[in-house]
Amino acid sequence: LLSPAKGDIAWRVAFLAGLIGAPAVWVLATELPPIEIEAGYPALIVAGLLVGIGTRYGSGCTSGHGVCGLSRLSLRSLAVTMSFMAAGFVTVYVIRHLMGV
Repeated sequence: LLSPAKGDIAWRVAFLAGLIGAPAVWVLATELPPIEIEAGYPALIVAGLLVGIGTRYGSGCTSGHGVCGLSRLSLRSLAVTMSFMAAGFVTVYVIRHLMGV
């Protein structure tokens, strides 16, 4: 993106303009909802650390395995995607139904 070939600048400029312009138009055209995070900072920090650890142990992020890996028919990505989806389902069940949060 930063070292364009000759005659290859138009789409790069359009791409950058879209990256900057689309959010600006959205903010100006709509009313943004208030941000409400019910968890405290310690929970957010622990959650971020767990995501980082899972990314390291899983050899990639959820979108990398779920989108790119599955489209390449990677068995490792299938196993990892099934694992993190199951962990997510269990986490939501425990937090919402057993802990009542």
